Amino acid sequence: MSDASFVDTLGVYDRTADDGTAHLRLDVTDRHLNEAGTLHGGVLATLVDTAMGHAVRSRTGEDGVPATSQLTLTYLRPGAPGSLLVTGRVSKQGEHLTVCEADVEQDGRSLVHAVATFAVLHR
Repeated sequence: MSDASFVDTLGVYDRTADDGTAHLRLDVTDRHLNEAGTLHGGVLATLVDTAMGHAVRSRTGEDGVPATSQLTLTYLRPGAPGSLLVTGRVSKQGEHLTVCEADVEQDGRSLVHAVATFAVLHR
């Protein structure tokens, strides 16, 4: 059994987060494609959820654990093999809930826009 996380297994790299904004990258290969030959929507959902979760965590610190309570994706165009940049950012931060937005870009074009609400669980 591997010690790699799910996003590590997908090939996500360059994860950074600071003051409510997070970035990550993925180089899309054939293993990320669906049967139609485009980037699988579940991969995109994972990427935006991960980026927004990191953005929340950059505000809450290690004691706050973001739990996705709502996630909405708008798929704007299909993705293909190549490099993706994902940006997640905190839009509104309340006492118990945080609202975020995320975008996925490939070759300077938007593939996905997402909005999510996170409940912040405290350890």
